[in-house]
Amino acid sequence: MASIELTRRIRWADADAAGRLHYPRIFEYFEEGEIELLRSVGYAPFGEREYDFPRKHVEAIFHQMLPLDAPFVMRVTVGKLGNTSIRYDFHIFADAERTQLALEGSMTVVCVREGKPAPLPPKMRELLS
Repeated sequence: MASIELTRRIRWADADAAGRLHYPRIFEYFEEGEIELLRSVGYAPFGEREYDFPRKHVEAIFHQMLPLDAPFVMRVTVGKLGNTSIRYDFHIFADAERTQLALEGSMTVVCVREGKPAPLPPKMRELLS
């Protein structure tokens, strides 16, 4: 299955008053990872309005605090390709060697066409396999 790694830092706007990652902001990083993974395999859904991919389920488990300006590596992997859904798995490491797992999570999106669940586009399925 398709996978990508991104190196980022905890941004000022994503930190709380205590100077650490404000927990709901992780989902924005997840969305960025999803789009970058799709770009990396050559599938860019921008401008295409035939399909939508709303979120069905999102979860995150925090193992370690990530302070303001801390670098991290986010690994995004297609965990499961269903008939009408995709589960993306996320692993965020607090070190470049990827030995300190700071956070893990997943996001399931559903392929929707004309307001109803629809099979994933064949090209998208091929590229993410």
